Amino acid sequence: MCPEIDKSEEDWKAALSADRYHVLREKGTEPAWTGALLDVHDPGLFRCAGCGAELFRTDDKFDSGSGWPSFTRAVAQGVVEEHEDRSFGMRRTEIICAYCGGHLGHVFPDGPAPTGLRYCVNSLSLDFEPADSADA
Repeated sequence: MCPEIDKSEEDWKAALSADRYHVLREKGTEPAWTGALLDVHDPGLFRCAGCGAELFRTDDKFDSGSGWPSFTRAVAQGVVEEHEDRSFGMRRTEIICAYCGGHLGHVFPDGPAPTGLRYCVNSLSLDFEPADSADA
């Protein structure tokens, strides 16, 4: 699937902070235990910081002990794409936003039930929308 949002790199640089640009567009990783969303457990949605797409729900978030926000599944099938990542001499599965192509993190087969998956996501690639904000 091709990303639905097509921006030039200059447009991305203008729209994102330097840290977010590094993670979302250059496939960077924030240091473990530093992400602003690591300990967010209030009901709500986690959206792509690049395009606002709904990606994960708090209901599917868990403490993996990895130092990054972790989820058992995406909010819906098709909102997150998976690609093989062989960088740094490892073999992993990268996850990206299907709408803008932004790098989110990686998915691993060591999560809890019911999926057995751990979507390990950079806080910088997400924005949190509390559930009660939709009522405002």
